[in-house]
Amino acid sequence: MDNEYNRYYIKIRTILGINPKTIHEQLATALGPKAPSCPTVADFRASDENIELVRQVINNDPHSTYNDIIAETSLSRGTMEQIIHNYLKMKKVTSRWIPHQLNDEQKQERVRLCRENLAKFRDGSCRLCDIITGGETWIYHRQIHHKSTNKTWISEGESPRTIVRRRKFERKKLFSIFFKSNGPVLIHAVDSDETIAHDYYIENCLKPVVK
Repeated sequence: MDNEYNRYYIKIRTILGINPKTIHEQLATALGPKAPSCPTVADFRASDENIELVRQVINNDPHSTYNDIIAETSLSRGTMEQIIHNYLKMKKVTSRWIPHQLNDEQKQERVRLCRENLAKFRDGSCRLCDIITGGETWIYHRQIHHKSTNKTWISEGESPRTIVRRRKFERKKLFSIFFKSNGPVLIHAVDSDETIAHDYYIENCLKPVVK
């Protein structure tokens, strides 16, 4: 029986409320000289408790940072990282952005429309180039590139260059853009004193596209 099986046995006996000394005696009876020592059993028990402690913190708040987990568990960073990656087999990833939170009815309607379009493709009544899609985006008058592309070479002793961060009310313009597989169909700039309401969208965006 290797350490992994020993750990499982110790974990189950710990859940049943059995103390480390008794667990060690049971293992010694079964394994003889190959049984882990009593201090090792106690360490395994403590490790299992720490694993469950970290698991509980993450389950309570999946957004927990390393510092949050350390504050909750009082474990060292090295121990905490080992538990997360080696025992819990977890990794932290960024949540996926989705355009809309759809209800079940809306999801079913989208599936129906997709199947309907696939049927049209198969029978030749519709081609991919017939599909028009579009959306809206804000474009700022002053462009600020990604941080990685703003890096510049400087000489020894030279101060780094600066970029003024974008202000809350910096000038920008709203564009409504529609395109097909072969390129743009409509690029509509919304006037600064207008908002894309129902009627405005129909008159200025949909009608010019669907002629």
